[in-house]
Amino acid sequence: MDKTLVVITGPTGIGKTALAIQFAQQFGTEIISADSRQFFKELNIGVARPNVAELNAVPHHFIAFLSIHQKFSAGQFASEARGLLAQLFLKNDVVVCAGGSGLYLDAFLNGFDDLPHDEDVRKMLINEWHQKGLQQLQSELKEKDPFYFEKVDKENPHRIIRALEVIRITNSPFSKLRKGEIDKVAARVVKLGLTAEREFIYDRINTRVDQMIIEGLEEEARGLISYKHLNALNTVGYKEFFDYFDGVWSREVAIEKIKQHSRNYAKRQMTYWRRDSSIHSIDAQSKNLLEQAIEILNK
Repeated sequence: MDKTLVVITGPTGIGKTALAIQFAQQFGTEIISADSRQFFKELNIGVARPNVAELNAVPHHFIAFLSIHQKFSAGQFASEARGLLAQLFLKNDVVVCAGGSGLYLDAFLNGFDDLPHDEDVRKMLINEWHQKGLQQLQSELKEKDPFYFEKVDKENPHRIIRALEVIRITNSPFSKLRKGEIDKVAARVVKLGLTAEREFIYDRINTRVDQMIIEGLEEEARGLISYKHLNALNTVGYKEFFDYFDGVWSREVAIEKIKQHSRNYAKRQMTYWRRDSSIHSIDAQSKNLLEQAIEILNK
């Protein structure tokens, strides 16, 4: 068999971790996690980090290896993940990659443009987003780079902010500076996309949030409140509780907001992955997921 990287994608809560573990066990291999929310040691319940039994079942990489005080870009992830992949291929014909962070997966699989960063410009854009809303940033991007505006996930503030950061630094359209897919990972890549009816996904998300509350998400968020200004904490599951602690809304509303925002995130993920025609779809509601995945791999 050619050296093969099996990538398992899909919206949050659909069951990527379970399938990745089954697949890795079947082939005696290891998992590269491309879920950027699970990179941080301090974040556990709110990011649905694999539990101890799951982590012990199969070697996982890029889980809980950073502090929320550390920065780790998609470009850094791409570089380190590719180095790790080369090492894993020395002893495995198949390696599994699982995650729903599209930017990080794209960087890993297709290379990442070495475009400029400016922390002051980025902070300014983040402040504008919080004070004036995403729509104003969307309008600026549409005016300055209509080509990229048509392609970008318009509801993803991080993508909008990153493009505007580069535009403001260089005074050039982001789309002209991007090199695109120039450095694909050196292996056969098989992409498996878990899909399901929207109601099934939303029900799973709602149930998972309820379980997070039982497991202590509120207490986890309360212990992190002094770090709420960090980018790592500007994420679903924590920011809603921070607003509850600040008196913006009630505990009940905070929990409903977590469910709503998680569903919104899942919808954006589904839209993002539908654009990739190379993904083999697998119905997450079917009972023979592993068999279907192996059949696709062997084609």
